[in-house]
Amino acid sequence: MPDSFTLPEGGTHPVSSDNRFGMDYRKAAQALGRPPADIIDGHSHINGTRAAEIYAEVREAFGVSHTFSQTQLAQAENVRGVLGDSVSFVAIPDYMSDDPLTAHTTGFIRALDRWHELGARMVKWWCGPRGRDAGKRLGNPKLMTLESDWRRRQMDRAAELGYMFMAHIADPDTWFEAKYTDESFYGSKASHYDALEELADIYTFPWLIAHMGGWPEDLSFLDGLMTRHPNFILDTSATRWMVRELSRHPSCELLAFFRKFEGRIIFGSDIVTMDAHLTGDAGPRDMGKQASSEAEAFDLYASRYCALRLMFETDYRGESPISDPDLHMIKPDQYGSGDAPPLTGHAFPEDILRTLYRGATTDTLLRWYAGETVSLP
Repeated sequence: MPDSFTLPEGGTHPVSSDNRFGMDYRKAAQALGRPPADIIDGHSHINGTRAAEIYAEVREAFGVSHTFSQTQLAQAENVRGVLGDSVSFVAIPDYMSDDPLTAHTTGFIRALDRWHELGARMVKWWCGPRGRDAGKRLGNPKLMTLESDWRRRQMDRAAELGYMFMAHIADPDTWFEAKYTDESFYGSKASHYDALEELADIYTFPWLIAHMGGWPEDLSFLDGLMTRHPNFILDTSATRWMVRELSRHPSCELLAFFRKFEGRIIFGSDIVTMDAHLTGDAGPRDMGKQASSEAEAFDLYASRYCALRLMFETDYRGESPISDPDLHMIKPDQYGSGDAPPLTGHAFPEDILRTLYRGATTDTLLRWYAGETVSLP
C-alpha cells in the first residue's frame, strides 16, 4: 500500500451516484491490491442469476471470497448455481409476497424449515422503524418489531432448528431527525434497544446486530451494549451509513473500539443485487432503481467494497465516491442530492484487518454454520 493513497484518475467512466468520480473500479481494486486476508462478507443480499455473475466478478476483484446472503427464497437455487459453496444463506421472510401478512407470520415459520434445508443457520429479524408503517397497513404496527408475539413464535422455532440470530435495530440518526419525527409512533431511537436487550438474555446464543449495531454514530453506546451482552457481534454493513458516520470518529478512537471488541466485529457490505439492475425496465424493484445496465450494476456493487476498503485500509482523505442522499435530506440548503460526505481512511493495522475481514467471521459464523460450538472473545 502506498504511503499516501490516492484513487485512480476518473473521467473514463460515466459519472453516477455510485461513481461520482467516473473512475474505473477495476483499476481502483488494483490500486488497493489484495487485502491482508481474503474477505468474508457477512451481510449482503444477492439475487438474480446474471446479477450474481456480475457480483462474483466484483468480489473477486476486491478480494472477497465468501458471502453471507439474505437472498429471496425463490432466488436461492439460482444464486447457489453461480456462487456454489462460497455463499451461505441467511433466512428471511418473503418480502416480495402478494400476501405480506402470511409472509410475516405463519409463512415465515414455514420458511425457516426450507431455509434450514438450504443450509441457513442464521435468521434475520428486520426491525427497522419504518416497519411500523408496513405493520400498520397489515393491522398491527408492532408486527415486525421484537415486541411482537409473532416474533417470539418465530424465534422459538428458529432456536429449535439451531439458528443464531441477526437483527436490524433502529436506523441512522439522520432518519430519526427527518423521517421518524413522530416519537409517539416510531419511538425514540434508544427505545428500540429495550426489547433487544431483554431477548438477548433469553436467547443466549450469538446475535449479529447489523450495521454496527444500528448506532455507528455513538461508540460509547455500542461499548455499553457489547459489554452488557457478550453474545453480541456487530457488522460493518450499510456502506453509505458507515462511511458517513465512521469517518467522523478520530482514527485512534475507532481503532480502540475495534481492538476492544476484536473478534466480535465482522466485515459486511449490505450489497443488494438483482437482475432488475441490468435493464432500463421500470418494473418492481424492492430497493429502488439503483442501476439500469450491467455497467451501472458493476459500479453499484464495486463502489461498496471500494469505499469500505478505502476507509479501513488506507489513509485516503477526500469525498466518498458514493452519493449520500441523507446529507440533502437533513440539510437541503447545504447539500445537493448527489453530494457525498468526507471519507476518512483510518489505515487500520494488518492484525485488526485480518480479524475484521476474515478471522472473526471464520470463528463465529462459519463455525456456527458447521455445527461447532462458538465462544465469543
